[in-house]
Amino acid sequence: MAARSHMEKIDWIVQKAIDDSGRKIEEIDAVASTAGPGLIVCLSVGLSFGKAFACALDKPFIAVNHLEGHALSPKLNSKLNYPYLLLLVSGGHTQFLSVQGLGNYKRLGTTIDDAVGEAFDKTAKLLGIEFPGGPQIEIYAKKGDPNKYELPKPIFHKGGCNLSFAGLKTAVLKISKQIKTEQEKYDLAASFQKTIEEILYKKSKIAFEEFKKMNTTIKNKFVVAGGVAANKRIREVLTNLCKEEEFEAIFPPINLCGDNAAMIAMVGLEKFKLKQFSELDSPAKPRWPLDADAAFLKGAGVRL
Repeated sequence: MAARSHMEKIDWIVQKAIDDSGRKIEEIDAVASTAGPGLIVCLSVGLSFGKAFACALDKPFIAVNHLEGHALSPKLNSKLNYPYLLLLVSGGHTQFLSVQGLGNYKRLGTTIDDAVGEAFDKTAKLLGIEFPGGPQIEIYAKKGDPNKYELPKPIFHKGGCNLSFAGLKTAVLKISKQIKTEQEKYDLAASFQKTIEEILYKKSKIAFEEFKKMNTTIKNKFVVAGGVAANKRIREVLTNLCKEEEFEAIFPPINLCGDNAAMIAMVGLEKFKLKQFSELDSPAKPRWPLDADAAFLKGAGVRL
């Protein structure tokens, strides 16, 4: 169904983008398209269109890693130089990476099970909020008591930057079955939000130390990107941490935290400058790690 929807709309979307840009089709210098990671049936639609479009225009084609789009998304509204520490938080990925340059990533830590964005969406579903319900959790949380429920923080006290959210989801499931009032929903949302904040705060602090061991930069930078980076409370908590640890906090614009074409175009532009073009037979990749040398862990975007 998703792939069919992609096919029905892609012609119109591309035409609208060209019209809105005020440019002529002949002025296009290259075509960039997401090649992974993700659902291969959906990836194939955009990838095939991008290849055909580049071929028809006789322009270079650039296959882009969706995760690299998130990693570079702050470049859309700020001057961001390498290296920097990245916390990628989305519905499918949660990981810390040292970004050394375009295409040069070192994973410092990752979720060992579920992504934080998935935990938000599953919690929202248990509270009766329609998908995608993650953003609504923050709204519910403002009306609740964050200390009402004591929720688990898996591997919270273990060293390193790895994270876990599966146990937290299970605890929310058990409590949600006992909820009878709207206020209790708000309280659970607030307790969940607080728990996520505490996990990300502590693990980010550990990642800061790991990053500083690897890099001797004058000014350390911490980029938080991905759909969950739009959560204002998480932004506030991590900004405060950066002030404590003398890191510069950098976030994409809230409207560009989720999946978007602009971030893919940004990667395409960076690769175009370096003439890093792709072949027209470049395949779609369901799994495509930013750090290809990192060990496989679910949620890390690492190829099986």
